[in-house]
Amino acid sequence: MITGKAGTGKSHVLKAFALRACEQGVRMRYARCVDLLDDLHAGLADGSFSRRLKAWASAQLLIIDDVGLGQVKKRDDEPTAAHTLYNLIDRRHGKASTAITSNIALSEWGRYLGDATLTAAILDRLAMHAIRIDIDGPSYRQYVAQQRASGRASNVVQSQSPPSNAIASATGP
Repeated sequence: MITGKAGTGKSHVLKAFALRACEQGVRMRYARCVDLLDDLHAGLADGSFSRRLKAWASAQLLIIDDVGLGQVKKRDDEPTAAHTLYNLIDRRHGKASTAITSNIALSEWGRYLGDATLTAAILDRLAMHAIRIDIDGPSYRQYVAQQRASGRASNVVQSQSPPSNAIASATGP
C-alpha cells in the first residue's frame, strides 16, 4: 500500500512493479480504482457481475491505483463502492497479492467509498500482510514545471535529478 500526495511517484512505483511481475510471468491486472468499480458495477447492469468479480479476483497480482481520485458513481439501485470493493478484497484475502495507491488518508476512505464500516473491513484485510509506504515530498511534475518556467533546458526531465527533499518511509510486518 503506497500513500502520499499527487506527483510523488506512487503510481510510477507500482507500474514498475507490474512490469517486473509481467516479465516473470505473473498473471496480473491493473486498474484505477474508479475504473475497476465502474467495470464491476457495469456487471450488475448486464448480469455479468459474478464473472467480472471472479476475473478481477483471480489475478495473482492486482494493482488498484488512485483510491481517492475520480468520482465514484453511485445510483440508488447499486451497492456502495465500499461494498463492491469489499467483495473483491475479501475474495483475494490470504490468496493473492493486492497493491494499492492512494492520494487520500486512509481515514478518508470511508467517506470516499460510501460506507465507513465496510471500508474498515477492507483496510483490516489489506493491513494484515501489508507493507505500507508513505511518500512525503513535493510533486515531481511540479518540480519539472518549475524548472521549465525558470528557463532551464527543455530536457530537464532527463538532465535534472528529482528534488532531494522527498522522503519515503516503509513499514511492514
